[in-house]
Amino acid sequence: MSRLLDAVAERCRRHGLAAPSRATVYKLLRVIDGPHHRVADLPDLVQAALYNLEADSVVPERQVAFYCFNYGDLAALSFAAGLPWLALYQARHTPGHRPRSLGLLRAVLRARGIEDGRA
Repeated sequence: MSRLLDAVAERCRRHGLAAPSRATVYKLLRVIDGPHHRVADLPDLVQAALYNLEADSVVPERQVAFYCFNYGDLAALSFAAGLPWLALYQARHTPGHRPRSLGLLRAVLRARGIEDGRA
């Protein structure tokens, strides 16, 4: 996150703009549109975690991560843990986590060095 904030600040300086605050960047990261996946293109055990979606449904990565952590087995959790940091960060801020699932997600964030923006 520090490198991202530094890069944004540097780009703003080059263009004569005021850099956004850290809080503004965190708010943006929670809602920015990330990659999407077609359910049928995901591994079978991940599809099983997305139990209520049709194979042709297109879902954002944050939703894939959320469902894997909350409804998936160990293979689905492993898949979700390897998703890009933005998907994990956004999944962390999706409401409705089961307490143990949220604990696992926080552990993955911590292990991967991803700030969860609760500060």
